[in-house]
Amino acid sequence: MKQTPFTDLHIKLGAKMHEFAGYNMPIEYSGIIDEHQTVVNSVGVFDVSHMGEFWVKGPKAVEFLQRVTSNDVTKLQLGKAQYTCFVNENGGIVDDFIVYYYEPEKYLMVVNAANIEKDWEWCVKWNTMGAELENASDHMAQLAVQGPNAKATLQKLTEENLSDIPFYEFTTSKFAGVDNVIISNTGYTGAGGFELYFYPENGIKIWDAIFEAGKEYGVKPIGLGARDTLRLEMGYCLYGNDLDDTTTPLQAGLGWITKFADNKPFIGREVLEKEKYEGVSRKLCCFELIDKGIPRHGYEIANEDGEIIGNVTSGTMSPILKKGIGMGYVKPDYAKSDNEIYVKVRNRNLKAVIVKPPFRK
Repeated sequence: MKQTPFTDLHIKLGAKMHEFAGYNMPIEYSGIIDEHQTVVNSVGVFDVSHMGEFWVKGPKAVEFLQRVTSNDVTKLQLGKAQYTCFVNENGGIVDDFIVYYYEPEKYLMVVNAANIEKDWEWCVKWNTMGAELENASDHMAQLAVQGPNAKATLQKLTEENLSDIPFYEFTTSKFAGVDNVIISNTGYTGAGGFELYFYPENGIKIWDAIFEAGKEYGVKPIGLGARDTLRLEMGYCLYGNDLDDTTTPLQAGLGWITKFADNKPFIGREVLEKEKYEGVSRKLCCFELIDKGIPRHGYEIANEDGEIIGNVTSGTMSPILKKGIGMGYVKPDYAKSDNEIYVKVRNRNLKAVIVKPPFRK
């Protein structure tokens, strides 16, 4: 298995380790519920160095990004980031990711760890215009520092005023004595905070500085288990569960990152335009269980007559709400808020209700 700059540290700290996307990653330390609540109430640190990073450079960078992404990169200003996705020829999602407008003619794409090789091959395949591509995944490390006390913790380590970095904006600055650290006001927890990008050799120095600065707030390392429950409580999609090559952005409620204006020539556009005109065959929705139980990926969803109308894509016992919550695709007529559905759990039909995200207000 591959290692991040922090793998030995995770093991030393007693983390429960498991393979994820080819990496030996920490799943939990003190327990998923405790770690989840730490992020919601204070500050936690995630090692997300397994994520992929691609640079797109040169005079053809924008043309390339407009071709391969669903969102409109021309709307980005320097120092801003944009959520977007790759779409295949059939309208399915190859991956969802973030694009950073780093410098003139220079962009950074941060892709999901499990899709690095697939995404890189996709980019190379469609780079017919000759943009400069660089797979920097093995040369960048990343920590996500999340929670209401994340800003106060990190502010001790940089002269940059973090309050001047709005959501989905970033800067490159000195941090914890390390030059050229990308400080990005992004994250996938819904609890606020920043993501830091840096060279792997500086990882331990930055980790130690963050934990010293956050000591007064009870900062803790957080594993991938709590990362999943946190994103689910916000109704955020996870690639491989809620999104894949067969689900379209419109079915997944991502029409807001799918731009048809100004004849943007992205891959799969014609299929998605047709789907938008004719209507989707299924919709991704969020639901809360009324009956006791935990919905799991792959469970069937039925209506009150027992007819199968969809399936669960993500589910858990919410650490904050103390009830089963989930996401899943259902027939469009059933996707409206307050509609009752039933999740089939081991020959039982558990009643649930459709709700608007986020679960954690």
